[in-house]
Amino acid sequence: MKRRLLLTLPGWMALAGAARAATPAAPGGTGYKVTVEQLQQAVAQRFPRRYEMGSLLNLNVQAPRVRLLPEQNRLGTEMVVDAAGPALGRPSTGTFDVDFALRYEASDQTLRAHQIRLNALRLDDMAPGPAALLQAYAPTLASQALKEVVLHKLKPQDLMLTDGLGLEPGSITVTAKGLTIALVPKKML
Repeated sequence: MKRRLLLTLPGWMALAGAARAATPAAPGGTGYKVTVEQLQQAVAQRFPRRYEMGSLLNLNVQAPRVRLLPEQNRLGTEMVVDAAGPALGRPSTGTFDVDFALRYEASDQTLRAHQIRLNALRLDDMAPGPAALLQAYAPTLASQALKEVVLHKLKPQDLMLTDGLGLEPGSITVTAKGLTIALVPKKML
């Protein structure tokens, strides 16, 4: 009996260690980690994007540069925008600066942007009339460009052990190095 207990002890110790590592994350605590490099790579795969506003205006939005905003528990991005069309007279380039919160989507195990805020729209060499038109539509355009953008997809193997322990992703904390996703007990249906 003692021999059998000693043979299974390492397995139990490993499981206990995994359970301890999978406890809900506090800021700076443990949980599932996502680096800023992983976020940048996932976002870059979904760009460039093109938006047409009838036959008057075309916008090409390039891949955003992701920045961490731990003090606000949000992410920020700056996107280069190329604008052209009859409403502008001549093509122009500018940038959208936005920030957003994150949410976990259990149906496909993804982290997604939501609660998008436009901080600034800067346009180079654009006439005042077209610039005002673009400024008016900027919040909607920024929201469309990032609405429900998948920033990271968890792989089934990432969640296999936590699923077996009755845990699931919970709150998302933005840190100075990336994201920490708390692992919390699964909700009973």
